[in-house]
Amino acid sequence: MEALAGLSITVQSAFITGLLGPDGAGKTTLMRLAAGLVLPEAGTVRVLGHDTRANSAAIQELIGYMPQRFGLYEDLTVQENLDLYADLQGLDATQRGARFEELLRLTALGPFGKRRAGALSGGMKQKLGLACSLLRAPRLLLLDEPTVGVDPISRRELWSIIKTMRAQGVSVLVSTAYLDEAELCDDIVLLHHGRLLAQQAPAAFGEPLTERCFVVKHPTLRRRALQARLVARQGVIDALVQADGVHVVLDGTKAQALAGEDWRPVTPRFEDAFVSLLRSSPASSPNPALANPAPTPTAAMVGPADDDVSAMSLSPAAAPAVPAPVAAPTAETVIEAHELRRFFGSFEAVKGISFSVSRGEVFGLLGANGAGKSTTFRMLCGLLSASSGTLRVAGVDLHAARSAARARIGYVAQKFALYGNLSVAQNLRFFASAYGLRGARRKARLDWAQREFDLGGFLDAGTAELALGFKQRLALACALMHEPSILFLDEPTSGVDPLARREFWQRINQLAESGVTVMVTTHFMDEVEYCDNLVLMSLGEILALGSPQEIRARVRSVRLPNPSMEDAFIELIQAHEAQIRRAT
Repeated sequence: MEALAGLSITVQSAFITGLLGPDGAGKTTLMRLAAGLVLPEAGTVRVLGHDTRANSAAIQELIGYMPQRFGLYEDLTVQENLDLYADLQGLDATQRGARFEELLRLTALGPFGKRRAGALSGGMKQKLGLACSLLRAPRLLLLDEPTVGVDPISRRELWSIIKTMRAQGVSVLVSTAYLDEAELCDDIVLLHHGRLLAQQAPAAFGEPLTERCFVVKHPTLRRRALQARLVARQGVIDALVQADGVHVVLDGTKAQALAGEDWRPVTPRFEDAFVSLLRSSPASSPNPALANPAPTPTAAMVGPADDDVSAMSLSPAAAPAVPAPVAAPTAETVIEAHELRRFFGSFEAVKGISFSVSRGEVFGLLGANGAGKSTTFRMLCGLLSASSGTLRVAGVDLHAARSAARARIGYVAQKFALYGNLSVAQNLRFFASAYGLRGARRKARLDWAQREFDLGGFLDAGTAELALGFKQRLALACALMHEPSILFLDEPTSGVDPLARREFWQRINQLAESGVTVMVTTHFMDEVEYCDNLVLMSLGEILALGSPQEIRARVRSVRLPNPSMEDAFIELIQAHEAQIRRAT
């Protein structure tokens, strides 16, 4: 299978070029080609005027590369990590002091130089990884999904650093799963199954969708129910819940508005073009479920010798079911936390929080990295004991009968807790056994999982080989094997492409409609709009509790007349942290 096929692109000097595409599109392979870590099967690659076949070592002296899983040494401090990477990169001792000082100031990590990397928040780890990539002051910076798994505040900080690099004349090639980040780029390269769909400025992508994008509202239907109605309608390419209603993209035909619906035209976004292009593109990959194998790219990068013209260029060698309308949650309480606290030694990670969740409710647990939400989430799942307070899940006191509560819980971990050395079928059978399924019911649920999640064609595939979207699909199938009444989702879509995220949330909406209670953590603020209610945490405390509409209303002002959920997240958390700093 070709990871890249006949690809030809140019990355302009001092541009931020965004690299986007669904899982298996070839983004990481392209990054590795640009870094000189992989050589093309055909064609040529030129980076900053150098051919990677002949001068890969010279290229690596001129670039900075931050892969998806940048290898920080968590037992070393921030400063010790910088020292180690300076040694590995051969940074002259006379240059280190000034460079360290500059990077610590740029990343705001100066006060944390003596803190272990393992004790940093997710966003701070990413900033430290970026600092290590910038030690040699590169002319080209390659960033492979640097903002995956970090909160909105950290994302803004990372992008501020990226824009600072561009202002200093550094060329940046950055891949991302966040489509709003595409709007921050000067140029976009959109890949699909190893082929180039388009390369142009972000605004140009939306031009063909003029007069095809709308926000639809309904006076009585809830947004999730309205979305379920619209997504099934002829002519609708995409329907996505957002703050003011449902954002709809049409295929060019005029959709029939039903009674009570208010359709208002809006300006197309890059995300609209992304979804439209991918859904209209023929599926050219023989097996879209599998991630790229060992790269065999037939595309290659070529470019002019004058590297002021371009930083990098590339050219080929010569010659699911539609969800039903969503019902409102019932009044039955299935999760109840009262004065919940958790200490780690003398450190209080969770500080007496209280909330409740009803049956059939989608409930969000949000917060910045280090806010205490992961600790809270683990206590709710029964994976961690509370230091004090009351916690009841599915009618069971977790202090007294944790195993009884777990039997009614499904759990999808952030890192997809599947066994990579087992096949898809072996993972399904293992989780069926782990949940105590036997005989006819075991067979029925295994058949259901294969059918419902369209896994039948991949049963013998190694789980480690699956694309992220299919790993997520398999993880959800395993979590639902025993038909739990409560589903816990810990950042389940982190790093997953937007099309897979849409499919995932259609399934979650169906589950909520059937009465399953869903507790979710996420850093995608657009996903928060699917929640009926949510808790926003900071420094172990609850800052806000209510519906997305109520949370946004708390920050509405002359400066922010129509705040997004991301605006609300950042405003509330930064105000709380500033208040704490003033008090201390």
